[in-house]
Amino acid sequence: MKLKIYVSLSLLMAILSFAQEKKAEKAKFNQELATSLGADQYGMKAYTIVMLTTGSTKIEDKAKMGEVMKGHMTNIGKLADEGKIVVAGPFLEKNKENYRGMFIFNTKSKEEAEQWVKTDPAVQAGVFSYEIFPWYGSAALPLYLKHHEEISKVNP
Repeated sequence: MKLKIYVSLSLLMAILSFAQEKKAEKAKFNQELATSLGADQYGMKAYTIVMLTTGSTKIEDKAKMGEVMKGHMTNIGKLADEGKIVVAGPFLEKNKENYRGMFIFNTKSKEEAEQWVKTDPAVQAGVFSYEIFPWYGSAALPLYLKHHEEISKVNP
């Protein structure tokens, strides 16, 4: 019995040791990828975050609101396809800032981000307003989009 426990314990220790070694291995630096993504020496770059807030217009007609939101989602898809937006999504809870959702735009220019957010039919209708913030994050952020398509069965 002691031999079995010792062998099992030894095997477990070997597996854990191997897992830690694999975790400790650093990925090889890829200059071509870093350059293509606009990464700095830390693998980071500037983006612009747009926080969507509740706008001044409330649309009571459900069909009209559905049309506006369909346009909102279509516009997000268009901006993503153009490489302008890398993250978009709603907040799942109410918050004191009244943020409804956010976009992370692939630009460091607040002016350019504002031009892009103004193409949103929900912003145009006044359903959403927005605040704009410069942000610094991983230059690899845009790469998740191609994998998102691989894991989503339904596109809203």
